[in-house]
Amino acid sequence: MSANLANILGITRSDIMFKDEKEIMESKLPKIHEIPIELIDPFPNHPFKVRMDDDMYQLVESIKEQGLITPLLLRPKEDGRYEIVSGHRRKTACEIAGLSYVKADVREMTRDEAIVLMVEANLQRAVILPSEKAFSYKMRLEAIKRMPGRPKSNYSPPENNSEGTSSAAMAKDVGESAATIFRYIRLTELIPELLDLVDEGKIAVRPAVELSYLSREEQKSVFKQISESNSLPSQEQAASMRECSRNGGLNIDRINEVMHGDKPKRKEKVHIDLDKIRNTAPDVTKDNAEAYVLQALEYYGKHRAKSKTATK
Repeated sequence: MSANLANILGITRSDIMFKDEKEIMESKLPKIHEIPIELIDPFPNHPFKVRMDDDMYQLVESIKEQGLITPLLLRPKEDGRYEIVSGHRRKTACEIAGLSYVKADVREMTRDEAIVLMVEANLQRAVILPSEKAFSYKMRLEAIKRMPGRPKSNYSPPENNSEGTSSAAMAKDVGESAATIFRYIRLTELIPELLDLVDEGKIAVRPAVELSYLSREEQKSVFKQISESNSLPSQEQAASMRECSRNGGLNIDRINEVMHGDKPKRKEKVHIDLDKIRNTAPDVTKDNAEAYVLQALEYYGKHRAKSKTATK
């Protein structure tokens, strides 16, 4: 057995000396237990929501018909109870299905080890809300910082930290850039009302990050203005409010002024099929099509003006 595999499985020198390979492998396999569901508690401050959606009801029906296929991953607590590391949705589905006991893999681990595993397991979900990423990234980053041998720097913006950040160290694990991780973590500074708007897709992440730098009272005033005017801030407007806040000049009047300012208008684009133009002008190419159309419109405008003059 290779040293790397031994390390991954947590196999000790005494295991290798006194057990054959089959005994060693069997001793390291997960031990599945039947745990009373009433003894299982959620993970403290679990950042992922358990939604009562179609997937949940399908899971409930599956458990009723086939039982729980994938066991929960639990961590034993000192009081004899258990804490869910992975499987909050499955536990809820089992409760709805009427089960009194659930299958579970019970492992000894520290709280920080449990946090890292909990976040990694839940990031496999098909749909993850911005708020879920925000709080789970923050929890995982703080846990990594506390673990031996891990980076100790805080999660300040990567561009402002020449020594690198803990967020950069975990970027590869979660498949996000360090800058993106930082932006999500900033969302944890939003008041719940504004964070809900981000989850609903009404405010994008970048303007939400700008708003996260406002005080809680300023954020409440912004939310009040959003509710009353039914208008959402653009990134430029959010950045303007952040700047006013930094200079001590953000009040309800200034928020109202910024929110009702003109947002930059997108340029409208018109697509014309090049083949249709060539039906009347075969020499037109992709490069000169715009100039040709503008020239034709100018000619048409002059011809139309002459026609109107002649009919008067």
